[in-house]
Amino acid sequence: MSGRVDKRIAIVTGAGSGIGQASAIRLAEEGATVICADINAAAANETASQIRDMNFKAEGYEIDISDSNACDLMVSQCVDKFGPIDILVNNAGVNLPGVFHEVSNETIDRTLNVNIKGAMFLTRAAIPHMLKNSRGSIVNMSSVNGLVSEPYLSVYSASKGAIVMFTRGIALDYAKTGIRCNAICPGWVDTPINHAHAKMLGGLDHVYKTIDSFQPIGRPGTSREIANVVLFLASDESSFMTGSIVSADGGMTAQ
Repeated sequence: MSGRVDKRIAIVTGAGSGIGQASAIRLAEEGATVICADINAAAANETASQIRDMNFKAEGYEIDISDSNACDLMVSQCVDKFGPIDILVNNAGVNLPGVFHEVSNETIDRTLNVNIKGAMFLTRAAIPHMLKNSRGSIVNMSSVNGLVSEPYLSVYSASKGAIVMFTRGIALDYAKTGIRCNAICPGWVDTPINHAHAKMLGGLDHVYKTIDSFQPIGRPGTSREIANVVLFLASDESSFMTGSIVSADGGMTAQ
């Protein structure tokens, strides 16, 4: 291992599964102490346990990021225990597809509260600590649907489009402070967050059989592949990048 984020403190949300879990592991492999945050305490602790079993440093943390007070508390507790936050990966999200005029208030609220407000709350809590060290990398997980939409994803796409503009705004606000903020827009990745949408499109088997019709690379991405992009943006290797929106989508938006 090359220690690309050696001795840095990282918070990864949605770390209990999928891209968040892979990102937490990837950062830990490269030297970071990782706070594995998730609304599912058992899943967060399992990811942290896997990392520790590999002889790297991690701790699980249960949190609902739609609660601003909980976000403030987590960051404060992490700073008290480990030191200032160097890396924040705003990965946690929900994808609740539906025919738009049938979508409930609860679905709209949950989507926006988690996907955009949660990222805002945690970023707001972390930045004062990053400012003290004049250093920090914030990586926001948008989606290919933050750039282009698909059937049944109006609310989800709106939330992920908001992440794109939030990323650019934070990048500009803090460009001269040593704090960088970038976003990743994954295409179809093989994680459970996509299963409900797949069901509305005819089932997961159908989606994967026809995936080359919308994702030219002809296969779903893997969580590890997106985690490698997270690592790059979190590390000093991307030191000239801020406000960048990185598509990792198997060519979907190249069409």
